[in-house]
Amino acid sequence: MSDSEDMTEFNSIVERIERGEVPIKNIERELICPICKELFTHPLILPCQHSVCHKCVRELLNLNHEDSFDAGSECSLPGSPRSRVPSPSMERLDRLVRSGSISSPGWRRGSVTPRITTIPCPGCQHDIDLGERGISMLFRNFTLESIVERYRQAARAAIAIMCNICKPPQQQEATKSCMDCKASYCNECFKLHHPWGTPKAQHEYVGPTTNFRPKVLMCPEHEMEKVNMYCEVCKRPVCHLCKLGGSHANHKVTSMSSAYKILKEKLAKSIHYLISKEDQVRTQITELDLLINQTEENGQLAERQANEHFERLFETLQERKSEMLRSIEQSRNRRLEQLKTQVEEYQGMLENSGLVGYAQEVLKETDQSCFVQTAKQLHTRIQRATESLRTFHPSADPCFDEFVLDTSREENLLKEMCFGGVPDPPLIDLSNSKVYNEASICWRLSDDHIPTDHHMLEYRRLGGPNQSPSQEDGEDSGAWRTTDKVYGSSTVVCDLEPNSLYAFRVRSCRNSMFSPYSPEVSFHTPPAPAFGVLFSDKCGFSTERLILNKRRDTVENVAGMAFLLAADRVQTGSYIGLDYIIGDTGITQGRHYWAFRVDPYSYMVKVGVASDSKLIEWFHNPRDTSSPRYDHDSGHDSGSEDACYELSQPFTLLTVGMGKLFIPKASSSSSVSTASAASSDPGNRVLPMPQRLGVCLDYDACRVYFYDADTMRCLYERQVECSGTMFPAFGLMGSGKVQLEEFITAKRLTF
Repeated sequence: MSDSEDMTEFNSIVERIERGEVPIKNIERELICPICKELFTHPLILPCQHSVCHKCVRELLNLNHEDSFDAGSECSLPGSPRSRVPSPSMERLDRLVRSGSISSPGWRRGSVTPRITTIPCPGCQHDIDLGERGISMLFRNFTLESIVERYRQAARAAIAIMCNICKPPQQQEATKSCMDCKASYCNECFKLHHPWGTPKAQHEYVGPTTNFRPKVLMCPEHEMEKVNMYCEVCKRPVCHLCKLGGSHANHKVTSMSSAYKILKEKLAKSIHYLISKEDQVRTQITELDLLINQTEENGQLAERQANEHFERLFETLQERKSEMLRSIEQSRNRRLEQLKTQVEEYQGMLENSGLVGYAQEVLKETDQSCFVQTAKQLHTRIQRATESLRTFHPSADPCFDEFVLDTSREENLLKEMCFGGVPDPPLIDLSNSKVYNEASICWRLSDDHIPTDHHMLEYRRLGGPNQSPSQEDGEDSGAWRTTDKVYGSSTVVCDLEPNSLYAFRVRSCRNSMFSPYSPEVSFHTPPAPAFGVLFSDKCGFSTERLILNKRRDTVENVAGMAFLLAADRVQTGSYIGLDYIIGDTGITQGRHYWAFRVDPYSYMVKVGVASDSKLIEWFHNPRDTSSPRYDHDSGHDSGSEDACYELSQPFTLLTVGMGKLFIPKASSSSSVSTASAASSDPGNRVLPMPQRLGVCLDYDACRVYFYDADTMRCLYERQVECSGTMFPAFGLMGSGKVQLEEFITAKRLTF
């Protein structure tokens, strides 16, 4: 087919739509916004080519009602107020906004509200970065807007558009709309405001409409420039300034007329192909209808079969129940009969009753032959009763232990009973899961697993120090809470209570069938919110011996040239100083927690907190302050470590190294978690170094805590003088390496 024939075919299709041969009501689902689920109002085109209502995008970008909206050129007209119906996509976006998962990389710490410029597209779920200009860089989809307007007119054909000039009650129905004046007129008002021989007579007018669009599309980045080119990389119209020095300078562009012709030809060919395949589409629709019926019938059949299986199980259980209850009843009746018979025998031993009364009457017999004939058998019975009285044994056992039923195995089998296509349960990965005031939970699937549809993570709070007795007894205390559907192998749970124990479990779903739950795992949240911090490369950082990675979350101490040059001084008894590095953010109030890893092969690393005044003293007098005997908690064999901290100091550093953790000697201002640590023997104050260490600073209470970050067990705490700004501090000597927790640094890097 030639190009001219393609254009002719396309024009004929457009004419069919305009003549109403293709009912516009049939395309209603293409005119619905994926967020508000209503007809588009001032739709904007996202970079991924999906359209969203202007108001919906604005609501996503504004974190609160006080944020101002930076209006652009064509896209600056706000949408009309309307109620918004929540949708799954909208709820997901709201959760991202609340959790801070979408934020601008340019937002600086200390700002009151982050400027959000990244949102997930509700159509394709890809993250869309709107840049610094935000919503003002988006184009209005005028073509879609015109189609929506025609659809509205078709839906309300009986509702006329009134003249904007006439005043009630003489207001007339509009017959024309001026695209230049952006108003609708009746015949008389149009002639009055557009007289012949005036410039207004040259205005463009159309039939009555409420959709007024500009004649020329303007560039949103350069508001005074018309778009006259098409960027083939970004798939959007641009102006010549965008190509010369803007964001599209290195992109391949083409003229607007060429892009118009190419896209129109492609669209015409696609529409022609769909129309030519109309019979095939109808055949496939018939096949789909048949599949729908088969699905309905097969689903009902599977439901009936499942009901039959359960009915057979119920019948089997009922039969076994009847048999076992019958056995219990028979045993009970037999035992009761035996015990009652024994009671009657013992009652006969009583005077004037039963056997004794009969024997007393026999003794009254005076005829010797008759007495002997009766007394022989009676004496045997009396002896037997006497022997029974001496060795009393109940004739039946009242205990029914042999009838105790253990159904735990059967209950587990019933719980694990599932269809053949149910996926295997996943396993939570303890090594990659981290819990702070937010939990990052990861899990693994079996090696031979079939792809699943999604996963469901459940969690519950097991207890915490801030939980009142009424809460512990309440219904919600141990209730499982479920996250939204997770389509990957990890998710983040927000808003966890500090210093609390949480249990987590996960299960997979395939074809609406859930797997059994994974084994429950427990994590303990830290005693304070996670403190986002990175290593500072400016304050006291020694570039000769410390190596800091680009992300500033790992520091390593290596022996360099300066170490060799100091060899002569070492030989004469000098000492080598510590290389200090601090966090890039200080603390002036509240409680904060951060965690890190110390390489187990590190020689000596000191971790803790220090005030800004103390840091200045260390950095200006490195020779004095790095002396092992100057610092009580040095980790050397000088004996100074045995000295106690009796006075509150503006710093606290704990020594770790060579796979060990050294607890300072306890004093009146400090406490430790183990009794052995309080011993005067230094050997009892050496603990295995945890894989992860945590530090919690309570600035207001002037106290610092050191934790095993895996178990949240407090290893050491003491008073600290919180004067000025307190910084996380680290000191390294010899070979050593410290890595901040990824969850901590990710929180810091997001801001």
